[in-house]
Amino acid sequence: MLKYIRDELVSMTDKGNYQTFTSSLIPGCNNIIGVRQPALKKYAKQPVIMKLSPNVTDITEMARAAEAGGADVVSLINTITGMKIDINRRTFALANKTGGMSGPAVKPVAVRMVYQVAQAVNIPIIGMGGISCAEDAIEFLLAGASAVSVGTANFHDPAVTLKVIDGIEAYMKKNGFETVKDMVGIVK
Repeated sequence: MLKYIRDELVSMTDKGNYQTFTSSLIPGCNNIIGVRQPALKKYAKQPVIMKLSPNVTDITEMARAAEAGGADVVSLINTITGMKIDINRRTFALANKTGGMSGPAVKPVAVRMVYQVAQAVNIPIIGMGGISCAEDAIEFLLAGASAVSVGTANFHDPAVTLKVIDGIEAYMKKNGFETVKDMVGIVK
């Protein structure tokens, strides 16, 4: 099974049919990080961005393994595993019993993990998880993210990313930052 998955990923990489490989690609198994990743890197024509799952004991261990395996960038966090039970039907609300939780509730966990990873690796970090305004994005940058990604908030406001950019620019002007890079990881 794992050989098939590895061969399929390498095939996708060779054809340029990917953007991000996630560490939670294989349910319950983070073996793509470090172990399978060099095969992907060998064929990649684009930077390899490893999206890290927060559903691990130590996120820094996963980030260091991604860096050692040749990742150009890490992105974090992916969704947090959650569960919902339908009390009227007395059964799971989701067919798989569990599912990925995203949005504002995961932001404090995501910011903490970005901070931890920024202290552990020397490659860029894309921070994500609960960003819905400029202040949220700025927290990620100050914690160590080199860039941010807005996800769930786009469902509520398709223009949110533009608002986040405008807000970051306003913050930079107000606080005397010339570039975003000047803000990255300054909270120690």
